[in-house]
Amino acid sequence: MASVYPSSRLNKAVRQYYLSLPQRGKCQVTYIWIDGTGQGLRNKTRTLDEEPSSIEDVPEWNFDGSSTYQSEGSNSDMYLIPVRMFRDPFTLDPNKLVLCEVLKYNRLPAETNQRHSCTKVMEEVKEHCMWFGMEQEYTLLGMDGHPFGWPTNGYPAPQGPFYCGVGANNAYGRDIVECHYKACLYAGVKICGTNAEVMPSQWEFQVGPCEGIEMGDHLWVARFLLHRVCEDFGVVVTLDPKPMKGDWNGAGCHTNVSTKQMREDGGLQYIMEAIEKLGKRHMEHISVYDACGGQDNMRRLTGFHETSTISDFSSGVANRAASIRIPRQVAHDKKGYFEDRRPAANCDPYAVTRAIAGTCLLEPEDGN
Repeated sequence: MASVYPSSRLNKAVRQYYLSLPQRGKCQVTYIWIDGTGQGLRNKTRTLDEEPSSIEDVPEWNFDGSSTYQSEGSNSDMYLIPVRMFRDPFTLDPNKLVLCEVLKYNRLPAETNQRHSCTKVMEEVKEHCMWFGMEQEYTLLGMDGHPFGWPTNGYPAPQGPFYCGVGANNAYGRDIVECHYKACLYAGVKICGTNAEVMPSQWEFQVGPCEGIEMGDHLWVARFLLHRVCEDFGVVVTLDPKPMKGDWNGAGCHTNVSTKQMREDGGLQYIMEAIEKLGKRHMEHISVYDACGGQDNMRRLTGFHETSTISDFSSGVANRAASIRIPRQVAHDKKGYFEDRRPAANCDPYAVTRAIAGTCLLEPEDGN
């Protein structure tokens, strides 16, 4: 078994004693934000005199951007703008988790603040009641960077028995998965399911349906909770789209999409129209579907291991080797949703949903 971080071995019973102490009416609020890598999450906590009843009750704050790859030391203060509030499953009620946007010293969005532009697009298309559901795949690693539970100097059995598997020889790290699920439910994250994935020590959870900007907010907080749960267990989570070379599945973030028209009778027509538009802008989407402008997805979208090739756009009913999958039930009912299978596990959900909404529902700029 891969080694774990020493902090996970600290006495949790002692910790629980202190967590049970009364707070005398005070409220701990943990501010969460995306750092300058566009992938990393940061957090810090402050005390409020009373429990906030809404996000408007949570004050703006600031942080040292020079320590998060977001500013120079000579002008380091960055603004934290609260945007969505959740219950805190680690310190419990009345304490809160608050997701924040990051603004620079001039109050313009930080370079990795994809939420700001996504909000504008979602406001433009709000009449379409666009729903998203995102399937977040991830891989558990030990302290040594080796997949959790894998033999120290070797590999487990070939892929086959691990997808939705059961048993100590097939499911690696289920405790983490179940604790994360409960943490999401307690927090108010719209988690809707979970399962073991094809590669051992790889798992998936699904968030949605969420409308508009809500999708990115809930997925980012679900990721934060996953990192925090793994921290308690002394295990690391990676969203690398291809964590292991060779004959092993990569990790994606399949994105399910529907509009009000798609969900109504005859909606398949609008699904097909959207897919046609997506095909015309395939490489533009690829460029925003991972954290490195498409470079990470090159290792994953090979045409093998239930993926399409990165250079070619395709679609099909029940086809998991296509760029866009139309579920069989949707084809039968002639309404519903489609699944974009191209986004990588480390994608920014704000960038992905913004691109899909813009391509499917807004006219391209300059006639392109």
